[in-house]
Amino acid sequence: MPGPAFYNSARLAPQSLKYYGLCLLKGNYNVTLHFAEIMYSDNKTFENHGRRLFDVSIQGRVVLEDFNIMEEAGGFGKGIFKEFNVDVNGSTLEIHLYWRGKGTTAIPDRGVYGPLISAITVTPNFKVDTGEGLSAGVIAGILIGSCVILILILIILRLMGYLGGKHDENSELHGLELQTGYFSLRQIKTATSNFDSANKIGEGGFGPVYKGVLPDGTVIAVKQLSSKSKQGNREFVNEIGMISALQHPNLVKLYGCCIEGNQLLLIYEYLENNSLARALFGRQEQLLNLDWSTRKKICLQIARGLAYLHEESRLKIVHRDIKATNVLLDKDLNAKISDFGLAKLDEEENTHISTRIAGTIGYMAPEYAMRGYLTDKADIYSFGVVLLEIVSGKSNTNYKPKEEFVFLLDWAYVLQEQGSLLELVDPSLGSKYSKEEALRMLNLALLCTNPSPTLRPSMSSVVSMIEGKVPVQAPLIKRKDSDQDARFKAFETLSHDSQTNVSTFSHDSQAPRITSMDGPWADSSMSILDGSQEHSSSSMLLKNSP
Repeated sequence: MPGPAFYNSARLAPQSLKYYGLCLLKGNYNVTLHFAEIMYSDNKTFENHGRRLFDVSIQGRVVLEDFNIMEEAGGFGKGIFKEFNVDVNGSTLEIHLYWRGKGTTAIPDRGVYGPLISAITVTPNFKVDTGEGLSAGVIAGILIGSCVILILILIILRLMGYLGGKHDENSELHGLELQTGYFSLRQIKTATSNFDSANKIGEGGFGPVYKGVLPDGTVIAVKQLSSKSKQGNREFVNEIGMISALQHPNLVKLYGCCIEGNQLLLIYEYLENNSLARALFGRQEQLLNLDWSTRKKICLQIARGLAYLHEESRLKIVHRDIKATNVLLDKDLNAKISDFGLAKLDEEENTHISTRIAGTIGYMAPEYAMRGYLTDKADIYSFGVVLLEIVSGKSNTNYKPKEEFVFLLDWAYVLQEQGSLLELVDPSLGSKYSKEEALRMLNLALLCTNPSPTLRPSMSSVVSMIEGKVPVQAPLIKRKDSDQDARFKAFETLSHDSQTNVSTFSHDSQAPRITSMDGPWADSSMSILDGSQEHSSSSMLLKNSP
């Protein structure tokens, strides 16, 4: 193409570009590198402050150091070239452009700060004897033979199922990188020091979670699918499809994914203070000193995140697994909802979704646990349980004040009947809390966990109640020893059924799908998924997501 056309486009990489000239004759060559700055601007806006600096080496020798295209060319969009004489002693010419951490990284956009080149010209400085060469007939024969062999190979691969001729268990994963940012396995291994155990920050039902650092300094959390089960694949697809369509300050941000070989990875923003569950009732060294104002702020932020999912986002979503383990805290103790692997679309024309049960014992609404009747009121029930845990500092599934009580929630109803709800307030708070606000929070928790879904408030109403704009009137629900509450019957049934439908896990393995109520709390999911594989509409969700 003519020279000026070189500079209309360019190849760009955040870190490194490497070119190889192969099968070259031994001798001296003229290598011309063409550059034009087309990303950074000189239009006197903030973009004008962007500076691109990178190095260039040819045959392993540095020929340009701290090279600034705009400075060398004298402005934006102006072409410039650099010429070099290079000896090729073997048969390969190597040209390497790489970023060494200099210049700006976020102006005008992240990811445009690395080496940039418009074109490369390589000309031999000697006469090339081409000889008579091959005849046209021989060349045609070689091409036809090569095409026939290639077609035969493709047919064989298709018959063996490698090209879609047979059912591919991971077909639901194909094309996911088009839905969100994509990372290579090499990038993630570098960021996590090859998944070093020292960088492991948690273990969930999905698999282990590692801390990592990208070359630009961004700290990430890498969620690794621990097995290639179909159930894991569906949750992986579902999580990407859901969260890539959602943007809210109280939802964990998804940076991208990695699908390479047998590795399925999700890359999230890193939240320094791990999960709310660990902060409230983890091991002694993991506990955080959450004062009353912080607890109230966390409750409000979780409620705002759920209100966005239920009422404000374009996709109306039921999370299905709201619990303290799935609420993460950043360095300023701001709460963000995570883990959308079990989430479902709540289509407005449907009054509810009939689905197989998937969630966590102790957090599931009774109508969902018993009949698979799913609405956004199931999330509100789960939120009520989490709200109770935040105020009390106790786990709903592990705290038993008396042997006859299954959950903390059961005990809360007893204290409500006795008019002594404030006994539930975390003793570590001492007297440093508002009794009026604590009572409002506890009554709201009981209102959200009402056995009747129609009596539970919407999440927008919950937000107003936490802020004190709307009064809370929690109904008094009488417990009868002869007629145990339906929700506890549902949990007992689920526990019994899951023992026969769910595979057994060792105590130290990845998160089991059902966990003993007496076991210690761990950084893992305590979920139950119906033994018969639940049908997933994740493929449809991805197509409908922006």
